[in-house]
Amino acid sequence: MSTLAEEIRQRLSAQFQRVADGHDLPPGPRFRLEGLMEAAVLTGECEEDELRELIAELHGNIVGESLDARLGERWKRWHPFPQIPLYMERAPVSPSTSD
Repeated sequence: MSTLAEEIRQRLSAQFQRVADGHDLPPGPRFRLEGLMEAAVLTGECEEDELRELIAELHGNIVGESLDARLGERWKRWHPFPQIPLYMERAPVSPSTSD
């Protein structure tokens, strides 16, 4: 695995771990990682399918649920490469009034 591919793996792992731990994920690191993945494909360091498989693998291993189970089998259609399907859990919100 190239140095660039390993950096992408580490950053993806860190982002999925933040989500799995219940933390918010600022958009900046996500967008930078998506740009890094696109650059890796453009330079021939990685293949699109290879990175999509990595996203699915890490999501399953770290978050504990496959992307197919969480988003449906067509998740790739709704999240075109290089978009990373990252979703934080919804905050537990209770109404403060009886209305």
